[in-house]
Amino acid sequence: MRLRTALQRTAMLLGCALLAQPAQAQISLTPPAPIPVAPQQKPKTAPAKPAPARPAVKPQVATPTKPKPAEATKPPSKPATSATKKPGEPPAEPAEPIDESRVDLVFGAYQRGHYKTAFDLATRRAEDYSDPKAMTMLGELYSSGLGVKRDYAKAAEWYQRASELGDREAMFALAMLRLAGRGGAPANREDAARWLASSAKLGNPKAAYNLALLYLDGQTFPQDTRRAAELLRLAADAGNAEAQYALATFYKEGTGVEKNLDQAVRLLQAASLSGNVDAEVEYAIALYNGTGTPKNEVAAVALLRKAARQNNPIAQNRLARVLLTGKGPPEDRLEGLKWHVVSKTAGKGDLMLDEALAQLTPEDRAKVDAAARKWLGTK
Repeated sequence: MRLRTALQRTAMLLGCALLAQPAQAQISLTPPAPIPVAPQQKPKTAPAKPAPARPAVKPQVATPTKPKPAEATKPPSKPATSATKKPGEPPAEPAEPIDESRVDLVFGAYQRGHYKTAFDLATRRAEDYSDPKAMTMLGELYSSGLGVKRDYAKAAEWYQRASELGDREAMFALAMLRLAGRGGAPANREDAARWLASSAKLGNPKAAYNLALLYLDGQTFPQDTRRAAELLRLAADAGNAEAQYALATFYKEGTGVEKNLDQAVRLLQAASLSGNVDAEVEYAIALYNGTGTPKNEVAAVALLRKAARQNNPIAQNRLARVLLTGKGPPEDRLEGLKWHVVSKTAGKGDLMLDEALAQLTPEDRAKVDAAARKWLGTK
């Protein structure tokens, strides 16, 4: 796929995907299609349009992070204050040290699902000690409607205050609200980009990943695949599975980096180990064909089974093929054709498998249909 065509079809942040042209399935397994994602949602099943290796990119959301352990310090007798700063300016330091042990109580209550307690504790710490972690927690609680009525405007206010005090998670969350146009203000991509850049500079991998998408999108910034690759590398090195998968595609296609199939496969393996289903499918195909890695059909089929059970239609289709032909695992036509019927329900057609299905006896066809219905949960 040509780079220009691919980049023209790079989707916008907050729910779009990088798409590519479809390719015909061969007897040897071929790479799966990317899986577009709806805004703020994780798909239960993946769309079936096949395409050669373009990552499904989806924005990531902020979650409260547990503060690092630290010795408790005596809280100040008066609230610390900070001057209001514009987005992108260097963050201010809290005027007094924060009692991290008490911040941990806030996070602990949140982790246990005691959201009202977390809200009360965070409110006291935010108001009495200008604690940025507590402010970020308040932003999360208001944004998610946990322990308090959902209020994006108040969430943005708390995220803004925490961002000005240097909290990178707050910066990221505020950027996502700005992109979505939530919080009492219209969508502002430039403001969002500044906060993403500040958060990424402080080492937030989710911010680096989403900032890379803006450089690919070419609307907020001039399109810059090299800069996008640099940001994806920062996020991938921090263990971000989506960034690892996207960067693997860059290396496979030579987008923004020098083409390197070995590096692409290593990144696919890392993303697969982190649970990225798209990466599991592509890494399985690489293992099956021995592309960029030693051939290992047993491991490949195990990964295809894992992804198929997570309702990935590409994995279901590839698994059906290998089970039908017996190239790798023992031949199991009925099990293979069950996966074909399941994947076809999601829109992943396959003429070769259709022909094999048509050749079954009525008794075997009934078994296949019954197995597929059982998997799909239909009568």
